[in-house]
Amino acid sequence: MGSLPSPSPDLCEKDPKIDRNELLRLFQSQQKYLNFFFQNLDLSQTLAFTQTLLNAKGTIFFSGVGKSGFVAQKISQTLVSLGIRSSFLSPVDALHGDIGILSPADILVLFSKSGNTDELLRLVPCAKAKGAYLISVTSSLSNSLMDLCDSNVYLPLERELCPFDLAPVTSTAIQMVFGDTVAIALMGARNLTKEEYAANHPAGRIGKSLIFKVKDVMKKQEELPACKEGDLIMDQLVELTSKGCGCLLVIDDQYHLIGTFTDGDLRRTLKASGQGIFKLTVGEMCNRNPRTIGPDAMAVEAMQKMESPPSPVQFLPVINDQNILIGIITLHGLVSAGL
Repeated sequence: MGSLPSPSPDLCEKDPKIDRNELLRLFQSQQKYLNFFFQNLDLSQTLAFTQTLLNAKGTIFFSGVGKSGFVAQKISQTLVSLGIRSSFLSPVDALHGDIGILSPADILVLFSKSGNTDELLRLVPCAKAKGAYLISVTSSLSNSLMDLCDSNVYLPLERELCPFDLAPVTSTAIQMVFGDTVAIALMGARNLTKEEYAANHPAGRIGKSLIFKVKDVMKKQEELPACKEGDLIMDQLVELTSKGCGCLLVIDDQYHLIGTFTDGDLRRTLKASGQGIFKLTVGEMCNRNPRTIGPDAMAVEAMQKMESPPSPVQFLPVINDQNILIGIITLHGLVSAGL
């Protein structure tokens, strides 16, 4: 079998390239078109729209076709993340049974650049028959959709960035900015707290940093590399290395924390004492004023405390109000927990 011929030098030289000045011009043009939107948006329309969503007794449904449909889905997901009942309703699936989810308490927001999208126009009378309140969001001053809906929001659009003024790139950017800004306005009006927001994002870093406490991620009981101050350093090497904490937690008979001894302390002691290390106890060489933290502190606070001056540390002993050791939290453990 023969091999494919190598491309000729002439063909390689004709590979298309992005012109830096043209790219800059496009970004500047998009900025200009977005500024047109901000400068011409009817605030009274937007206020009425936002207030209607805030007063919703049922679910706020969003719908759209094509790129506007993707925007509608994203805005709906943003509202859900804020604890607002919302969902995306496909106009095609709605006409094949999904419209059964609509009720008179619901709001249906229809995104369409032209306001003449066939699928949405067919959906409107069916949604009205279910008693839902309909709002169109369009970028055309006069269109069929706005005439059929209960209210309309006009999103001013100078033109698409597309050289043919066809590809929906500026219009969808405007829709997204509008929807997400309204979502944040609803967030403020509902007085959503950080803790409430975090509760809706338990698997993400945002949620973990606001939900997880030290006691949720600390090592405890048999996982602790604990020893007594009278123990010889050399007798505790296994304990120092086997628990994966990089330290020893020095305690008394009542489990009060006395201090810490790290693998760094071991190296420094060995360098300074040589063979004398065989006779030294942990209590003689430990740090008796270590940084500590309580079990009810936020895990993210523990990370900040580890990284604070004068020098970062890799762990914090966890103690209760009586200075009794109950755990240890490590930087590795925080990172493993997604913080």
